Amino acid sequence: MRILADAHIPFLKGVIEQFGEIEYLPGNMFTKESIKDKDALIVRTVTHFGKEILSGSNVKIICSATIGYDHIDTEYCDANGIRWRTAPGCNANSVEQYITASLLYIAEKYNFNLTDKTIGIVGVGNVGSKVEAACKKLGMRVLLNDPPREINEGSSGFVDIEKIKIECDFITFHTPLTKTGEYKTLHLADDVFFDEALRKPFILNAARGGVTSNQSLKKAIKSGKISGAVIDCWENEPNIDVELLELVDIATPHIAGYSADGKWTATRMSIENLIEFFNLKVNPNYLEIPNPLEPVIDLHGVLEKNQLSHSVWHTYNPIKESELLKLNPDKFYWFRSKYPLRREYNAYSIVNATNYTMNILKNLSFNV
Repeated sequence: MRILADAHIPFLKGVIEQFGEIEYLPGNMFTKESIKDKDALIVRTVTHFGKEILSGSNVKIICSATIGYDHIDTEYCDANGIRWRTAPGCNANSVEQYITASLLYIAEKYNFNLTDKTIGIVGVGNVGSKVEAACKKLGMRVLLNDPPREINEGSSGFVDIEKIKIECDFITFHTPLTKTGEYKTLHLADDVFFDEALRKPFILNAARGGVTSNQSLKKAIKSGKISGAVIDCWENEPNIDVELLELVDIATPHIAGYSADGKWTATRMSIENLIEFFNLKVNPNYLEIPNPLEPVIDLHGVLEKNQLSHSVWHTYNPIKESELLKLNPDKFYWFRSKYPLRREYNAYSIVNATNYTMNILKNLSFNV
């Protein structure tokens, strides 16, 4: 079997070699010529895989180490016998960590308590469900909007988008990007959306850039129709809107799901997809995730009101990345490809927390 893999997918080298002949290339160097004689591709979102690159190739399966698949022309693949697989839910905990850290920052910056606020979660799949659980642990009131799930499951736990716009202090998006159909999400947050957002909410987008309109976001921030924004996913990446970059509270280079734990899970799921598709009789020896440099969080001397944010920011602080991106927007792709080690909560142990904080941190999956 001949495999071509994105050279920037972590925890892959040294594992996948036992499957056959393996070649690594940066994602932006995948070409029609480089893939034509390959049986399988292991990819990220850098290259679009459609007729222009796949026609005439020997590719039988595309395994994407991502939750999304808008970089794959699924209709073309299905029509031409090319299977495609993703890694749904692989980075759900990582995105939740990003959202939680951002919410705590916004609360401190604008001097309010999250327990007094309502958050609307638009898109309640693997990621949105994790965000829902975390926000409830933070003491927030949570409203959920997911029309496809509401219809498919017949659940009464969802509200319509109008209620989200009327009652929420925060609105966070966790939908796929769909450009057509009844549940189209392209520019879901547009001029009309922000005009009808009565509580001037903070907007968070860690889903896909096209879900929120760049132009509408800029107008809404400038006019005060929204109170601020946290943007991880951008339209036209990596050529992001520099004016919008300067306006938002937190700006990061599409790395919300980039924890080492999430990447490891995505790689494992990609390997398992290959094993299943080719019916391979192998037991991979997966690589271990490195430990964080400071795995113990000592809260001795930290005021109780600051213990939660101190602990979360010890694991991940989006402000550092936001400052770097605002200084160097042209390095968007570089920041993604050179992303440093980031571990999730369960890699850290808490000591000297108050009982109140300890219960919250334990529920968030810290070791206490």
